[in-house]
Amino acid sequence: MRIILASASPRRRILLRQIGLTFEVVPAAVPEDVENGADPVMTVERLALSKAEAVVDRHQSAGEYRKPAAGMNTTTGSKSAGNNGALFIGSDTVVVLDGNILGKPESADRAAEMLRSLSGCTHQVYTGVGLIHTANSGVILVRHRFHERTDVTFGDLTDDEIAAYVAGGSPMDKAGAYGIQDDLGALFVRKIDGDYYNVVGFPLYRFYREVNKLVPGLVTPFEKAVADRTNVTTGI
Repeated sequence: MRIILASASPRRRILLRQIGLTFEVVPAAVPEDVENGADPVMTVERLALSKAEAVVDRHQSAGEYRKPAAGMNTTTGSKSAGNNGALFIGSDTVVVLDGNILGKPESADRAAEMLRSLSGCTHQVYTGVGLIHTANSGVILVRHRFHERTDVTFGDLTDDEIAAYVAGGSPMDKAGAYGIQDDLGALFVRKIDGDYYNVVGFPLYRFYREVNKLVPGLVTPFEKAVADRTNVTTGI
């Protein structure tokens, strides 16, 4: 089965390769605008599925798939396609502080402002994942979306620490203006409650279980690890 990641995030690519997935990267051009007061769960799930849908549409428009027949219900369908067809993966992450969504900063000043607001506080990180399973013809068999939440507590940040971090450019492509996986961003985090990888940008634990319910046997990193060890032992 073709697996297509509808994201340009280098962090998501690294995490999916970590569990043995082979996939194509086709970034989705979907605006990530968020209205004030928007519900974070609905926001990340909507954006994640929209990104996957945008790449499905692009493939169909390019003629890679036959468009579904008029009147055909493409929102549900049989999973009998097994390992045929394609799986499109979209994802979106936001940081929420006191009910307000913090996306990616649009400027260095905004990044510094976000970090000052997070200093000494607990915030939430929500990541939504949208999965679309298509048949070889391009007919959409299943649309599925879910989210994960992690609580993150920052220590008190000094103005010098914030200025140095922002000057390095790391905050500019990250929701909430920080990356827990960064050498310096990691020093801001006093504790977390929930999935660490969700804060990095993709909830591996939940994805592994959700995707194997959607397409059983698609992601089998443990079987691959056993096979690799066997091949080394036997000299295959």
